[in-house]
Amino acid sequence: MSKQNKRSEALLYHSQPTPGKIKVVPTKKYATQRDLSLAYSPGVAEPCLEIEKDKRNSYKYTAKGNLVAVISNGTAVLGLGNIGPEASKPVMEGKGLLFKIFADIDVFDIEIDTENVEEFIQTVKHISPTFGGINLEDIKAPEAFEIERRLKEELNIPVMHDDQHGTAIITAAALLNAIEIAKKKIEKVKIVISGAGAAAISCTRLYQSFGAKLKNIVMLDSKGVIRKDRGNLTTQKAEFATSRNIDTLEQAMKGADVFIGLSKADIVTPNMIKVMAKNPIVFALANPNPEIAYQLAIDTRDDIIMATGRSDHPNQVNNVLGFPFIFRGALDVRATAINEAMKRAAVIALANLAKEPVPEQVNIAYNKTRLTFGKDYIIPKPFDPRLIGVVPIAVAKAAMESGVATEPIKDWSKYEESLLERLGSDNKLVRLLHNRAKLDPKRVVFAEADHLVVLKAAQIVYDEGIAQPILLGRRDVIERLKKEIEFDAEVPIIDPKSDEVEHLKDAYAKVYWERRKRRGITLHTAKKLMRERNYYAAMMVNEGDADALISGYSRNYPSVVKPILELIGLDKGATRIATTNLMMTQRGPLFLSDTSINIDPSSKDLAKIAQMTATTVKMFGLEPVMAMISYSNFGSSDNEKASKVREAVSYLHRFYPSLIVDGEFQTDFALNNEMRQDIFPFSKLAGRKVNTLIFPNLDSANITYKLLKELNKADNIGPIMMGLRKPAHILQLDASVDEIVNMTAIAVIDAQKKQKRE
Repeated sequence: MSKQNKRSEALLYHSQPTPGKIKVVPTKKYATQRDLSLAYSPGVAEPCLEIEKDKRNSYKYTAKGNLVAVISNGTAVLGLGNIGPEASKPVMEGKGLLFKIFADIDVFDIEIDTENVEEFIQTVKHISPTFGGINLEDIKAPEAFEIERRLKEELNIPVMHDDQHGTAIITAAALLNAIEIAKKKIEKVKIVISGAGAAAISCTRLYQSFGAKLKNIVMLDSKGVIRKDRGNLTTQKAEFATSRNIDTLEQAMKGADVFIGLSKADIVTPNMIKVMAKNPIVFALANPNPEIAYQLAIDTRDDIIMATGRSDHPNQVNNVLGFPFIFRGALDVRATAINEAMKRAAVIALANLAKEPVPEQVNIAYNKTRLTFGKDYIIPKPFDPRLIGVVPIAVAKAAMESGVATEPIKDWSKYEESLLERLGSDNKLVRLLHNRAKLDPKRVVFAEADHLVVLKAAQIVYDEGIAQPILLGRRDVIERLKKEIEFDAEVPIIDPKSDEVEHLKDAYAKVYWERRKRRGITLHTAKKLMRERNYYAAMMVNEGDADALISGYSRNYPSVVKPILELIGLDKGATRIATTNLMMTQRGPLFLSDTSINIDPSSKDLAKIAQMTATTVKMFGLEPVMAMISYSNFGSSDNEKASKVREAVSYLHRFYPSLIVDGEFQTDFALNNEMRQDIFPFSKLAGRKVNTLIFPNLDSANITYKLLKELNKADNIGPIMMGLRKPAHILQLDASVDEIVNMTAIAVIDAQKKQKRE
């Protein structure tokens, strides 16, 4: 993507369909006059009076307990510098978005128009009654140190400057593990810190709290090594000044065990890496380009343990591993501060989590057979679903033990359960899909690339590295649209109706004719069909000239399915095809089957659909918990429509006892665990959260997924085709750009899976 196009994309993302990235959503009913009289006058007076009696009641009657202020004056925005409060607002909104999607914490972003330390402090103090916690962001040093120190002293709610402590916590966890792998002792390692800003100072202090010795630390700023004999040092820099007679980074690196880069790109050379001690630890964290490129560093030393801030290399140091979960734990015990004990607890929790067996969902997301603790895995991945169930608990316990918790947690199992429930309200699974596709992108044919929406999706998957698009359609239209959307990349364009691919059409036609000549297809007919894009696209996949295909944007489903079935056919062991739709609901991901193919399946067909869906759910790294849906519950109706569902369940229980499936259920009982547990405690689904619904017919499944999509605005991925020999996925008519991008990621993952099997 060109720089201009990236700029346009970013501006469009922030401006459409609604300016900004966050909004306020009511949490109470407001439909009736009675609702409004409780929400406001006169009913609102009652909680006001209760809070007047005891300010702590504000946590009981308002949103304060789950509300964090992200506050900045825009004086040190990453990569942009001092851009001012208004210009920093998109960054603060973005931080609010991360708080919400990773830890379900609500945020108001506050931009303060002053660089005066005292004015800033007083402003924050005056607005602090609104919030349960305060996250300071992008404030330049040394002012940031004084602002945080004063606010922590003068406020009784958690305050943390994430630029300082977030990086410190994540790198400390990674460093503890790296030192263990290198078989060294933190008390003895020699550490070089490149950078002397807020993050570097905080990192170094935290390392010291874990045993690093000041005499073994050398810190550098833009002028070189910070030495005791240098004049005009700030208080913070003076704290880490060395008495060693060295001036340069090159000198500091000789014999060093650890390098922590918090400075700028490309300042570390291979020679500097070569003169480090055995099993050197290098954290090159400058963004977007590190102090030394990852590949260059590992090519220089095969014993190096390397981390960067980038997601495309092992050991990504990402603050999102810390701040959402630290504030989550602090808020949940109503901590009066985020103290050193809580930060240390977060470090230890993260370090220990990297040593635990990795969930299959994470392995799948990173396309690994098994991630295991070692030099390429010293810190958890940002997508690890265990983070919210581990780090907040560690932080909350530390808050209680250190005496800053005002609402101690008594039932830790119940608390952990509540934390895991918070995972259901975001789109982590979509990010996992994209990340997994990027690890091994495949060639995907877009059979309708002469439609703007399809071409735009192809551009995105190319720019994001999700897939290698092949564009089918009228060449003149595609080239005109590419120019219109500034899609400058050289990607294959094929017009099946043109003469330029005549040799391929002839070859494809002969293959097709050989397969179908006893079913009424002549060679002439076969050649004619190869001029049609869906036949041509299917043959590309069939013959290995592409890895997957995407079609259906502008054509009805049956007309697209027909050539795919004729040319690609069923997978080994499959007796039919079916589809499932993945809906991203408020309760978490929900798979619905069969949404597009089987109109009125028999009981055996339903059982097969359930089996295929279970396999697909596992492809996403999830354990399938399946409810077979009907209008009846466990035999409450003898009608054949209900009986076939009951028979399908019986078949699955008998022949596939390891599947977690039961029914028949009405939909509300399937989705409401408490109702199900109360009325049907004998069910195999008792105590489990259902994530898969198998419907009795096409009508009910198709209607349900489209209702969810339109009424609840649930993100939809699908229909995902199941049972085909090779990857081919069919869009719904007029699918959106996002839906096409997501389906492309599915197609790539499907191709990855089938390629491994072969």
